[in-house]
Amino acid sequence: MLRGTRRCAMGKLYVIRLTKQERVELQSVVRKLKGTGQKVRRAQILLKADADGPRWTDERIAEAYSCRTRTVERLRQRFVEQGFEETLNRVERKQPPVEKLLRGDQEARIIATRLGRPPKGYNNWTLRLLARKVVELEIVESVSHETVRRTLKKMARRSERSNTG
Repeated sequence: MLRGTRRCAMGKLYVIRLTKQERVELQSVVRKLKGTGQKVRRAQILLKADADGPRWTDERIAEAYSCRTRTVERLRQRFVEQGFEETLNRVERKQPPVEKLLRGDQEARIIATRLGRPPKGYNNWTLRLLARKVVELEIVESVSHETVRRTLKKMARRSERSNTG
């Protein structure tokens, strides 16, 4: 169910019309700084964008809360299409936008390969060389050097966390 109005005289595609209860909840979030900084900012933006309230322009809202006008537009759209709760609390996705390219065992084998000696004629592993070797060893059918880079970077971040904790 879509809330709000799709078009209005101001030319906005998504218009926010808050109920009294929603307005009270948003004001409480802002006043008590309840929740994350992002949640507080979303509450502030929704209050200023309310068609039955101050009716600030997107540009004015963006300037006041140090964000882009596109952020304000997307927040309006999310409110109309997904509702108040999802907009305010920014519900996490159930599924990532892109399927995971490598399984854990494949990642482990890529890392193990990287930790081994590079092929004859090479002093160091390059990302492209490692990607070719991973395919050659039939760890995966195909892989880009960028996927290999992300895998190694993820391993490095985990290593840093375990060393500092």
